[in-house]
Amino acid sequence: MVNTKSLVPDGLEQALVTDLYQLTMAAAYHRHAMSGRASFELFVRRLPARRGFLVAAGLEQAVHYLEHLRFAPRDLDYLRSLPGLRSQPAAFFDALASLKFTGDLEAVPEGTAVFPNEPILRVTAPLIEAQIVETFLLAAVNFQTLIATKAARVAGAAQGRPCYDFGLRRAHGPGAGHLAARASFIGGCAGTSNVWAARELGIPCVGTMAHAWVMAHAEEAEAFRRFAAVFPDGTTLLIDTYDTLAGARLAAAIPGVAAVRLDSGDLLALSKEVRRILDAAGARPVKIVASGDLNEYKIASLLAAGAPIDAFGVGTELVTSADAPALGGVYKLVAQEVGGQWVDRAKDSPDKATYPGRKQVYRRFDGGSYRGDTIGSAEESLPGEALLAPVMRGGRRLCDPPDLRAVQERARQDVSRLPSGVRSTGEPVKYPVAFSETLDARRRALKAGRA
Repeated sequence: MVNTKSLVPDGLEQALVTDLYQLTMAAAYHRHAMSGRASFELFVRRLPARRGFLVAAGLEQAVHYLEHLRFAPRDLDYLRSLPGLRSQPAAFFDALASLKFTGDLEAVPEGTAVFPNEPILRVTAPLIEAQIVETFLLAAVNFQTLIATKAARVAGAAQGRPCYDFGLRRAHGPGAGHLAARASFIGGCAGTSNVWAARELGIPCVGTMAHAWVMAHAEEAEAFRRFAAVFPDGTTLLIDTYDTLAGARLAAAIPGVAAVRLDSGDLLALSKEVRRILDAAGARPVKIVASGDLNEYKIASLLAAGAPIDAFGVGTELVTSADAPALGGVYKLVAQEVGGQWVDRAKDSPDKATYPGRKQVYRRFDGGSYRGDTIGSAEESLPGEALLAPVMRGGRRLCDPPDLRAVQERARQDVSRLPSGVRSTGEPVKYPVAFSETLDARRRALKAGRA
């Protein structure tokens, strides 16, 4: 079971994980008694470069945050001291003191493949509650979705060979490294070198050795023998500290070695020569693990050229999604309760226009593959599987956190069902997503009403 408390600021301290403007808007809503319910949807306007899909992740942290949203007394003391809020009446801070999330949450399950404009989650709650949670929800979903997608691409490029998250030391802080380990596992990594994340998440913990171990010995052979003696049930030796091929010959002579690791140089040429050395020495069972600034493009290129590599450790490029380091998810008001009636809301700004009303995504499945999605009104029924499902009602979680292995399997199946061109690591084919006629009509009517 995932210990979600280790993945977000705990207890009453979460409320300040937000942007100030959420609180200034909350003050204005409170002053003008705007207490009706509202629906906001979180979605991505466009895919990052060279991406044909996204893998949704971060929902569990979002739910945990909503369950525990509270303003502690010291939070309120700090807010009272801010120039932008110090003029607010005591009643506003009293309202914050008693605030908790009482709304509803619908979302696509973690591990689901998603596309631009498709709601990943929807919050329906009193306006202040729905507004204040925007920043945290975006931070949780944007980052993990980005990394889960990168991991899915890495796993796809590896063609069934295991890939591991080696990125903690290059992550944007220990917390980001922890969440990256989680998202990487969802996307398809077989384990992580991050010991804390492995324990908290219940996922495999993996590791080899560093160059420092070899350098701390007078001879490389002695370093290998002593390390293998400490781990007699099978170990991985790092063989490129000095001369990779000489290291391979030394490793091949040591009983009980499970794998050798290459971390530098021409991985294609070296892996082929190392394989030849191992086989000639009767060490055919010994695997070759590669690492060193790898990504999906390099992995695909290595395997296409016949590199005999059995597993990959991916670090910097994975936990930072280096070629596309940010995901532009947004959280927009789509409907609001006014005078007891729900009314549509939408933006018309250039390049940022939105569709009104609460939505559902319907995915068509045919012959083993997904054929396309339709974004429709939540009130209409369209062909295909409805992706968004209830997660919280009245501020309460409806089910226990999912097992992370089940989430990983959902992601694997979802990505495998996408058309092959959509999964390409080159220039992907665009997956078909359309808006329903009903939504188009509602958008036109709302725009005409503003004219």
